[in-house]
Amino acid sequence: MRLIRLETFHDEFVCFVKATAEDGAIGWGQTATYNADLTARVFHRQITPWALGQDSADIAALVARIERAEHKFPGSYRNRALAGLDTALWDMAGRRAGKPVAALLGGSAGPVRAYASSMRRDLTPDEEAERLKRICGEQGFTAAKFRIGAEMGEDRDQWEGRTEAIIPAVTGALRGLDTLVDANSGFSVPRAIAVGRMLEDNGVGHYEEPVPWWDLDATAAVAEALDIDVTGGEQEVEVTTFARMIRDRAVDVVQPDILYLGGLAKTLHVARLASAEGLAVTPHAANLGLVTLATMHLMRAIPNAGKYLEFSIEGEDYYPWQRGLFTTDPFRVEAGHLGVPDLPGWGTEPHPDWLSRADWQSSDAAEATAYARLYHATLDAQL
Repeated sequence: MRLIRLETFHDEFVCFVKATAEDGAIGWGQTATYNADLTARVFHRQITPWALGQDSADIAALVARIERAEHKFPGSYRNRALAGLDTALWDMAGRRAGKPVAALLGGSAGPVRAYASSMRRDLTPDEEAERLKRICGEQGFTAAKFRIGAEMGEDRDQWEGRTEAIIPAVTGALRGLDTLVDANSGFSVPRAIAVGRMLEDNGVGHYEEPVPWWDLDATAAVAEALDIDVTGGEQEVEVTTFARMIRDRAVDVVQPDILYLGGLAKTLHVARLASAEGLAVTPHAANLGLVTLATMHLMRAIPNAGKYLEFSIEGEDYYPWQRGLFTTDPFRVEAGHLGVPDLPGWGTEPHPDWLSRADWQSSDAAEATAYARLYHATLDAQL
């Protein structure tokens, strides 16, 4: 069925996408968070003209078509916007089939083990250790991640000595639990290796983005020097770079972000590349928007899903923009697990109250006709 309307509902932080097909079927998706007002403009300028009037069923083919059409605009905003279309179409497909997206991918509804993911560096080591111990105890998490170094820190710590102090503090408080760290591209190769050895001595099993994320050679050097799993990929927006990352074994665990990368179809391609090389996929999912929900469905389906889902423990008090996004709560934690419901599509949708406050824009097939006349014929001839 052809797409006849694409709508966005956005504020500065979140942009939901509603797709409507000619038979009246709908689907809800979301672009990547932050600067969502800018992403909405990109969506209507560079995504909708190529999507309207096209078949809604073959999502991967439509995504590829749009990427070819907008080949002069690779990178972040195009892919953030493209993710809104992709995730709306997967929801539509699930609603049509009466199945959760996980089932469309060959998986099923059910539980997903999660790790408690801290986003904070403003807490002292003892404060963070106590907070993670309390949250894991209350919600049953068997794994937790904390932050070391300073984001893009060039070997500067958040404050002097914090990294050396927080590693034993948290791992000591969480004895018997899996521990993970995120350096957010904070170190040079020598410093990253030195910190990595400290992590190994304290039983940490996951070392995320130890060096600047775009420097695959540096990442590979750290991975080669250490036994701990070196992980990365959350910022990457091009499948070709993931292919190189996987081929060269720059990381031990691959971490695409579904909404940064451009949607589920592209993430599935990366997961298949990783699977062929025996690498696990533990996607980046650092907020309580659709990225985490989509990641839950993905991890219920792919054979090389990592050991756990990233689940942010920073709630609405820390990120007020997360408040009231969905009609149901898709992020209830039971014994350290979240659950993919046996409901069509994503199993929830944006809350009407949130939508009523959002800025709205609509593009439909009739409005796209003039654009199509100018450009589609040329594109079809090229494709």
